[in-house]
Amino acid sequence: MAPAPAPGVSVVLVTAPSEEVAATLARTLVEERLIACANLVPKIRSIYRWEGAVHDEPEVLLVLKTRSEGFAGLAARIKALHPYSVPEVLELPVLAGHHPYLDWVLAETTPKPTG
Repeated sequence: MAPAPAPGVSVVLVTAPSEEVAATLARTLVEERLIACANLVPKIRSIYRWEGAVHDEPEVLLVLKTRSEGFAGLAARIKALHPYSVPEVLELPVLAGHHPYLDWVLAETTPKPTG
C-alpha cells in the first residue's frame, strides 16, 4: 500500500555553528509554532567556499518539520535569529508520508487564537 499524499508538509534543513545555537533556534521555533519539531544532528562536517576561501568546519544540522504554506515566515524568522549572515534554509516538500504524523505536523503549526 502506497503512503498517503502529504497535505502541505515540508522538511526544512538549516545548519548551525553549535549544538547550543541549534537547540535555541529549535526551541524558539517550536514555541512560536513555526515548526512542529526539530531533529538536531550533531557533529556534521561542512566543507564550503565562503568569501574566496575554502572552509572545513563542524556544524549541527537541524531537520525541521513544518507546514509548506508557512515556509516564508519560518525562513524570515530563522534569518532574524541565526548568527550566520547567510544561513542555509532549504525547503524540501514532503511528497508522501504517514498521514497521522503529517496531520500532527499541521496541527502543531496552526497558530492558536489569542485572547
